[in-house]
Parts: sequence; structure tokens; C-alpha cells
Amino acid sequence: MKKVTSTLILSILIFALTAGSVFASGTTATKDDDTVMITYIENVLGTKYKYGGTSVKTGFDCSGFVNHIFKKMGYDLERRSADMATKGTKVAKDELIPGDLVFFDTSGKNNGGITHVGIYVGDGQFAHASSSKGVRYDSLDSSYYKPRYVTARRVLTETDYIAFATVKPAEEPATAVAAAPATSTQEVVATEVHTN
Repeated sequence: MKKVTSTLILSILIFALTAGSVFASGTTATKDDDTVMITYIENVLGTKYKYGGTSVKTGFDCSGFVNHIFKKMGYDLERRSADMATKGTKVAKDELIPGDLVFFDTSGKNNGGITHVGIYVGDGQFAHASSSKGVRYDSLDSSYYKPRYVTARRVLTETDYIAFATVKPAEEPATAVAAAPATSTQEVVATEVHTN
């Protein structure tokens, strides 16, 4: 077991040292990929819109929806979309990766003010709480959103991007591991890696 664990750790180190930044790789998931983040989004698709809403039960507004998804990933974001737009790192539209926040001016003034936020999911699509249709996917290039796009921000760390926006959810979370008790932490790690 120690040999398997040592080999696993060595493989991870070699990958980490040679792979470079995932953010710079250009390889991204899409909403059609079954990632942890997409699963979180899919679980609330169709939830009705409610101004000031922050839950599946009462409904979401745009920032309530984004906060709901990001809380599941361990992030506590600002409550208002305009405040969210000051966090993280600014990202060019052609460099978006799943998990980036995309911001719009839907006030009708198109003066660059932030009034709406969504989560980029890949392939030019984003998930958001639409005031007329609830939680859904839309295209950044739609006739409505393209002229209203203002900016994007990256708040996920590279580690969290890998964990939530590229990794598929576990089919059977830890139940297989629990059935065969391990004698050390190393065996638990090795067993989890082999069962996923």
C-alpha cells in the first residue's frame, strides 16, 4: 500500500510541476460536461426569479443565485452584483473559463453600470437567474446579452477551478471507502483515488 501511495504522490507532483497553469491551458469544460459546478447549477435550473431571493425555496435574484452556487464551493461573495464586480481578477471575454463571473448592464442605459451577474459555463454560455425565466442558461452572444456585457472577474483559485469546474462529481460519494475500513490515512487516500 505504501508503494501505491508513494507512486500516487510522485505522479501528482510530476503532473503539477510539468502541467503549468490550468488557467493558461485553454482547455475548459462546458455546460454539457458533468462537473461538480455544473451539477450544482443543474440542481437549481428552473428555480423561479424573486428580487432579493437567495434560496431554491423562495427563488433567486441574479446575485442570490451566484452566491448559492459559490457558497457550495466555499466562497462567500458580496450580495450585490455591482460589488461582486470589484472582487477577483479582471478577465478578458476571450479568456473566460467555467466559473468566471460575467457582468451586464441590463438597466437599459448601457452606460457600463453593473446590474446583472451570471456564471460562465463554457462554449459562450452562462448560467444566471433571469428576471423573466428564472435560473437558466443563455448565450453571451444573444441579441439581448451581447450589447449589455460589461466585464468578467475570476474569483475561483486555480485549485478550486480544477476541483469544481473540471472534475466530475463522485458517482458514489465515499460509501465504497467506508465499507472497507483503512488502517491509515494514506490507505484512505489511495482507496478513494482507485474507486473514482
